[in-house]
Amino acid sequence: MLTNLEHLGLAVHDLEAATALYTTLLGTAPYKKEHVASEAVDTVFFRVGGSKIELLAGTSPDSAITRFLAKKPEGIHHVAFEVDNIRAEMARLKEAGFVLLNDEPKPGADNKLVCFVHPKSAAGVLVELCQSVI
Repeated sequence: MLTNLEHLGLAVHDLEAATALYTTLLGTAPYKKEHVASEAVDTVFFRVGGSKIELLAGTSPDSAITRFLAKKPEGIHHVAFEVDNIRAEMARLKEAGFVLLNDEPKPGADNKLVCFVHPKSAAGVLVELCQSVI
């Protein structure tokens, strides 16, 4: 079951400039910067109330973020929801007809296991499921 809006993922070209912009906009500094080698992205996280904003910048031409920005402008890349049991949620969504981009959860940023739901099966929105790793 989806328990919380975990974060909004925003694709950006220039992570340093976007970090400065969002630091001013949100009135707070990011709490975490992280490189996710498996996804070829650098990330920066801000806390906003009970949710987060994740800025993502591709670090290679084959990064999903780099490819996204080649076709679309900077902005919302995905919506992430927290789940208690990612495998159970993946099975539930698959049974309900959603197309998952991952057969198994994989390590993601901010100490999470993640799985993505294809935008074509979620009204055009890339959905990320996130489970905290203990």
